[in-house]
Order: sequence, then C-alpha cells, then structure tokens
Amino acid sequence: MTLETKNSDVKKKEKHDESIVHSHYACTVGAAYSVAAIKGAVPIANCGPGCMYKQFFFLSFDNGFQGTAGVSGGNIPSANVGENDIVFGGSKKLDDLIKASIGVVKGDLYVVLTGCSGELVGDDVGSVVRKYQQNGYPVVYADTGGFKGSNLDGHELVVNAIIDQYVGSYNGPKEAGLINLWLETPYFNQNWRGDYLEMVRILRASGFKVNVLFGPESGGVKEWKNIPKADFNLLISAWNGLKIVKHLEKKYHQRYLHVPILPIGEEATTAFIRQVVEFAGIDNTKAEKFISEESRIYYYFLEHFSNFFSEYWYGLPAKFATVTNSTDNLALTKFLSDQIGLIPVKQIITDNPPDEAREKIRTIYSNLGEDISLDVEFHEDGYKVEDSLKKTDFGNGVPLILASSWEADVARELKALLIEVGTPSTETLIINRSFIGYRGALSLIERIYSQAVGGK
Repeated sequence: MTLETKNSDVKKKEKHDESIVHSHYACTVGAAYSVAAIKGAVPIANCGPGCMYKQFFFLSFDNGFQGTAGVSGGNIPSANVGENDIVFGGSKKLDDLIKASIGVVKGDLYVVLTGCSGELVGDDVGSVVRKYQQNGYPVVYADTGGFKGSNLDGHELVVNAIIDQYVGSYNGPKEAGLINLWLETPYFNQNWRGDYLEMVRILRASGFKVNVLFGPESGGVKEWKNIPKADFNLLISAWNGLKIVKHLEKKYHQRYLHVPILPIGEEATTAFIRQVVEFAGIDNTKAEKFISEESRIYYYFLEHFSNFFSEYWYGLPAKFATVTNSTDNLALTKFLSDQIGLIPVKQIITDNPPDEAREKIRTIYSNLGEDISLDVEFHEDGYKVEDSLKKTDFGNGVPLILASSWEADVARELKALLIEVGTPSTETLIINRSFIGYRGALSLIERIYSQAVGGK
C-alpha cells in the first residue's frame, strides 16, 4: 500500500467518523412543531424551501403518523428563502409573509422561526418582528438555525422566546398548588399527547391545579399567560427543558422540581406523586387516597398478567436493549429491569445531551434500582448504534429491542422483537398512547408481550 493510498483510507475513515447517518432527532427549526402543539399558535418559517416539509415528515408523519391540527404539516407559512434573499437580504420578504399570515391565518400567537439561511446572512428578524409587537400584534421570534443543535435545543429557544416576548413581566402573587407542567417535547416524543393526558390526570387527582401548555388538555395560548402565577415548575425530563425552568426561576422567582425519570408502573408513580406533594407542601390526603385506588387496580391487572408470565415461558424475551432519547431510555430501562425483571444488556442514548447532562445520566444509570448498575452509551450516528447492537450478547433467548425504525434491519438480523419507542417510527400508528403512570405501564406490558406471542 502506498503512502498516498494509506492517507486516503485514513481520510475516508475520518470523514465517516465526522458524519452522522440515521440521526434520531430533527433540525433546530423543527421546534415549529412545539409551536404547532400550542392551541391557537401559528409557526411562521423564515427558512429555505423544503425545510418545513422535512421537519413534518421526520417529526410527525414518519414518527407514528401523528397527524396535524391547526397550522402545521404542509400548511406552515414559509418565506422559502432563495438565492435573491441571500444576496440582497430577506427582511422585506419576511415582513410581507408576517403581514399575509396575520391577515389570512387565524391565530392567537404567531411565532417566527429563522432557519440557517436567514441566520447566516444576518437578516435582522428582531427589528421586523418588533414593528408588529409595537402595534399590538402577538408576534414573537426565535433564532433557530440548524447549526445551533437539534429540535430539542430549538424547543427550549422557542419556549423562552414566547415567555420573554409574549408572556412578559409579572409582579403579582403566586397561586398555591398551581403547577406549570413541562413534560416531553411535542411530536418528537411520539406519546406526548397521551402522556400529557395521563400526567395531568395524575396531578389533578393528587390535589394540584395544572397549567397545561401543550396538547389536548391545554387551554391554548391564553394559558401561557398564567405561567408566572404558578407556585412552581415541574420538569419531568432527563435534561431537555432545564433551560426553560431555570429561565423561569430567574425571571419570575419561581422554584422548580426536576424529575429526570418519567414514572412508569406503580412503584415509580407512587414515589413520584409523594415527591411532588412533599415538594409542594400541600396536604397529602387526596394524593394518598388516589394512590391507594390506582395501586389496587394496577395490581389487579398485574396479577392476571403474572399467570400468563409464569405459564407462557417459551419464546419470551429475557434480555433487552433500549435505543432512544435520554428521558424515555431511563424510564423504560428502569421499569423493565426493576419491575418486570428483564435483563438490560445495552442502553444507547441518541438525543445528544450536553456534557453536564451526560454525567448526571451516567450517575443515574449506575444506581438505577436495587442491585442494578448499568453502563450507558451515547451515539448520534445510526451506523454506530447498529454496530453496537450487533456486538451485544443477548444470550440464547429472543432479544427485545426498544428502538426506532432505523434499527429495523439490525433487529431482523438478530431475530429480535422490535418495539418502536423512538424517533422515527414508520410501522406504528399513534393516536392516543401512553406508557407512563399506572395505566400506561399496563399498556406497555401489553404492547411488548403481544408482539412476543405474535412472533414479530
């Protein structure tokens, strides 16, 4: 081998190491779907042609076929930034787009998201938007160029922009027992609608009032105006959303409770309720009554499942791998290992958490449950995910892989059961699904073992 050929091979390897195939997250401007999840909010895309359509397919259509409501999907107003706008500036075009959107599309709030093109050429989007704000129009803007990170980063940017530019200042009193609920990133987490419904049900039944900011239970844009009135912010997420609650702490002097693991099953959900009640300092009578009733029902069904679990032993999975975002990965791994008794053999996190979050996630995994200490891998590159799964020892039984559609090929190669729980998801239709809480845990058990007895 000549030196030139050898150097060429090294460069090819370096190029592969720098590239990402089969990413499990979308572009920063994908935060348009965080806006679309707010009733009455209208996203306005200040980006190139095709950007919004790509976000729609990755976050909605090819992610559980979630569908759209309001202004989303193929009908998001877009500047379709082209060559002339890059050369001569796109401020005039954006101004016309905002004016037309307000005139044609009915909305309570308009959110301008600027993609790569507008940010790179330096269009002063803020000055364009401030003209509308000064004239009383509910228009805000966020700089969401793709080079700033993923749609998870975009979610935090957009939410904080709405808080600063729309919710505004507040010096009034706080309302005891009122919570701002920050759960999953809409659309990115396929179960977000069902999970919001279940979490709101749990909190209200435990004695709380809840500001629901996204999804079917939300009062829409007007509910955002109540954010400063809440006693505290409740963030249930491994890391995404911390910038939001820290910003609210600084802006409105609101305390926050950060719960990094979504509660799944009776033990986790009961512990979660008691943690929130203790943090809030409210009377626990209503919460304990709810816990007692929900636990009774939960174990009624689990007792019936145990009969199946003890008798139908052939072909059931014993070892599992999880390949998904940080929040779902922690929750699924904890429930399946700690409560169902399955053996975790590979945990891969795909949402590229920041370095400080990675250390905290590693710490949680090192003490996930009684006698459960695990290593976790962080991979953005789908190639590396597949390679890691191929090298995993699942023993002689049927492997169980909780992952995304990107892992379908390697799952077939390993003759594994694949449960789609991550982005993207092209073989699952999701209307109202939840795996959290008391009820969601039973649905998760049904989903896994129906696939096991069905043999696919």
